[in-house]
Amino acid sequence: MKSEMPRASTEALADAFVADHRVHAAPQAPQRVVVIVFDGALLGSMSFAFGAFDIAAHYGLLPDLDLQIVGGEPGAAIVGGGLSCEVPYDLEVIRAADLIIVPNLRQEAAESPPEPVLEALRAANGRGARVAGLCSGTFVLAAAGLLDERPATTHWAVADRLTEMYPKVKVDARVLYIDDGDVLTAGGGAAGMDLSLHLIRAMAGAADANRLARAMVLPPHRPGGQAQYIQSPIPELDTKDPVAESMTWALTRLDTAIPVSVLAERAHMSRRNYDRRFREITGNAPATWLTHQRVIRAQQLLESSDLAVDEIARLCGFSSAAQLRPHFRRLVGVAPATYRETFAHPGVDRPMS
Repeated sequence: MKSEMPRASTEALADAFVADHRVHAAPQAPQRVVVIVFDGALLGSMSFAFGAFDIAAHYGLLPDLDLQIVGGEPGAAIVGGGLSCEVPYDLEVIRAADLIIVPNLRQEAAESPPEPVLEALRAANGRGARVAGLCSGTFVLAAAGLLDERPATTHWAVADRLTEMYPKVKVDARVLYIDDGDVLTAGGGAAGMDLSLHLIRAMAGAADANRLARAMVLPPHRPGGQAQYIQSPIPELDTKDPVAESMTWALTRLDTAIPVSVLAERAHMSRRNYDRRFREITGNAPATWLTHQRVIRAQQLLESSDLAVDEIARLCGFSSAAQLRPHFRRLVGVAPATYRETFAHPGVDRPMS
């Protein structure tokens, strides 16, 4: 018997997406999305590959989405939970797609992908399609030559193998995902969902993507790519830890100057011991972490407000836009104004400064 969510629940979720907002889709947003699977692909892994797109389309955020699953080889089937579902083998659909997602390659990338699907990927990318590899799917992009001399990531457990097999790829397994324009890659599991939400932000707007993430009980934005996006968010903090408490306190005061000595004093620790403990928690020095959080706050204000960049800079603890810009560009990869043009909600009036 098919189990369905109660109608009231589905209507409540739909209302959460559309209440007081129109659905916005960027004119250049990809609408023909193809997911390539190889024989034996796990049903559970597929949810990370296209689950966010499916749910976004269901609730009207991507009304024109054409999502198709095709095989990367004849006879491919998705399996899991005692089920086996064959998928069509259609290379022409791949060549005509706007966005192509390759979630994995069986046997942890131990074999070479079939040449016909590699040719189809090269043809689609050459035509202008964006191509995304998730987990060991990055190996498929590398085999097609799409990652030569480009940054890429994959699951940390197979990153060394990727480097060994494809030495031209600039592998960085430390990040969640990397958006390098027409080619994107992500680590395993939930990092694929993070990348999907990142793509949906560009397609439907930041506000709608954030509501979708909240409905899916996911972080609204886990930036993760090399240079283009800020590193993964702060870890979950233990409020009983004095250093963690000082971090929580600092997050409520990002608009003011906070010397590290003040944080150490609040934690009742020497500066040296505070620095050591702080690095254990975050992997970064306190000053680096503070700058990181100020830039994240600037991102949020650029997305959701019509404040001038100078005012946003001051609200985030920078003396001016000129002081904010180099930190923002270093961590996000673009200038604040450029970021606003890409990610601000369509309803926000955008100032010139």
